[in-house]
Amino acid sequence: MRLTTCLCLAFAAALLSAQTPQPQDPSKVPLETVAAAIRQAGKTHPLLFADAAAFSALREQCATTELGQRALGRILFEADQILTFKPSAREMEGRRLLGISRRTLHRVSTLAMAYRLSGKPAYLERCAAEMRAVAGFTDWNPSHFLDVAEMTLAMAVGYDWLYNDLDPATRKTVADAILEKGLRTSLKTTGWVKASNNWGQVCHAGMLAGALALMDQQEPLAVEIAHRAIVNLPRSMHAFDPKGCYPEGPGYWSYGTDFNVLAIALLEGVLKSDYGLTRLPGFTATAEYPDLVTGPSGQPFNYADGGMGRGTDCAPWWFAKRFSRPDILAYFEKAAFAEHCADRASMAGDRHAHRLFAFTLFWLQPLPEGLAPKAPLTWSSGGEVPITIQRTSWDNARALFVGLKAGSPSAPHGHMDAGSFVLDADGVRWAYDLGMENYNRIESRKMNLWSSSQDSDRWRIFRLSSLSHNTLTIDGQLQLAKGKSRVVSFSEGPGSEAVLDLSPVYTNASQVTRTGTLLPTGEYCLTDTLKGLKPGARVRWAMVTKAAPDARRTGTLVLREAGKQLRLAPLHDPATVWQTYEAAKPRNEWDSPNKGMVMVGFETVAPASGELTLAVLFTPGSVIKP
Repeated sequence: MRLTTCLCLAFAAALLSAQTPQPQDPSKVPLETVAAAIRQAGKTHPLLFADAAAFSALREQCATTELGQRALGRILFEADQILTFKPSAREMEGRRLLGISRRTLHRVSTLAMAYRLSGKPAYLERCAAEMRAVAGFTDWNPSHFLDVAEMTLAMAVGYDWLYNDLDPATRKTVADAILEKGLRTSLKTTGWVKASNNWGQVCHAGMLAGALALMDQQEPLAVEIAHRAIVNLPRSMHAFDPKGCYPEGPGYWSYGTDFNVLAIALLEGVLKSDYGLTRLPGFTATAEYPDLVTGPSGQPFNYADGGMGRGTDCAPWWFAKRFSRPDILAYFEKAAFAEHCADRASMAGDRHAHRLFAFTLFWLQPLPEGLAPKAPLTWSSGGEVPITIQRTSWDNARALFVGLKAGSPSAPHGHMDAGSFVLDADGVRWAYDLGMENYNRIESRKMNLWSSSQDSDRWRIFRLSSLSHNTLTIDGQLQLAKGKSRVVSFSEGPGSEAVLDLSPVYTNASQVTRTGTLLPTGEYCLTDTLKGLKPGARVRWAMVTKAAPDARRTGTLVLREAGKQLRLAPLHDPATVWQTYEAAKPRNEWDSPNKGMVMVGFETVAPASGELTLAVLFTPGSVIKP
């Protein structure tokens, strides 16, 4: 009896297992699984991101809803201006064709979307002319494969969305170019295939779009390329593990994640499966990352090779719809979208172009009143490039916001910025990160930008070295490129405290610890503890700002900007003398200017004990009692 019961239970369990889809490991999806999905997929164009019925529904949405009307207005505004531009030419910038690929992606997606939603023949004709011009290029620059990927995506969506209205000759010309200059080239130039950074996300998305667009003609090739994308995307998506932080910073988050979601949208829309990609660790959590790293000033914590600005982005809209998370649009994205749609600045020279904006339209949804962020106020990211975020409020424009950075200069797109921070208060960005340097400016001088070895040219660039960041400098020496600092403890709540061990990036001290404490008063205290210094060593504390420092430089330093003020009080020594260091003028011919920036700080000398404690209290003007 007992044996019979056990067998029945085992059979029931096996039956249940067979009926319940098991979580997939994308890297182990069989080729035949992808082949079967492609055989079963519809082959009628359009099929990338939307079929004919979905485009019809989108037209209705753009005619009847506020968000749709705004988006359509922007699309038609851009399309009308593109009508006056000449088709793209193959113009290299250094070793890249990427600028032209991105211009083409913007023009084709905008014109094709404008035609699908309005039916205006001029948009179709101009889009076809753009695609014919690009198809005539000798190649799409496979030596820098991002260029091929973005161009292939552009041509794939133009070909697919306009398929039934393109003349047969243009249709063949575009299909042949996708096949030869995109897909088949991707089988010969393969150094990007197993990339663990944004290259994997961007390149696989572009190739996947091209393969699915031509799968009715090139089924075996489509199977190979789609399978290749599915099994290799997890290499790049590992970056999101464990909490969604992106090691390359928020600027590259937008690049890599936008293309990542485009790839998943293609798979789910055409092949009806994400193959387990959305269940990879940290992926759903990364929906909150852009808001977490954006301060009340509207500027992101732009560590690594990041820019100072943030605009509307298609990925948050996809996350919001895919995972029923409209809250991630509440803090920044909803307003940024509205601002972009309302902007009517001239696009002469393709300025103000947002090459992926057309894709946002697929994921627009009604936004309920009273939306509020659900992300935490204080957050420690974990991961290979750890950061911490401390803020006092989501809904107060005067909130205090601080981002602190750990990790290694040798991380992807890394800077010597261990211990660096940004700070917002009263709606003003007070402590800045200067951000990235122009790649072509450096490469054109034959400098080695992409090596992170200690003697690399990379660290001779002011914006990338520790000399430009809001951190400590000991005896003027650079941080150790191979060192890796850590967040050793983090507490949440109103008294949030982040403790960073910076010792691994300094060779001239045995211990360097930076502690950032969010005080209940709305102030912030940054404390540095150093041990093992050589007696007489000079330690510089510094911070980059746009604010004007008061003339009084002893004791508390007052910064002023836009009618606001921030006090910096050196708690360790009320007799501290503040200095200013040049940050605006280029230090070398290859350095870009940093207009309007100044570095404020102070220097102190290590005593015989070799130990120092430095503490600076930041007091926003809004919390100063009269």
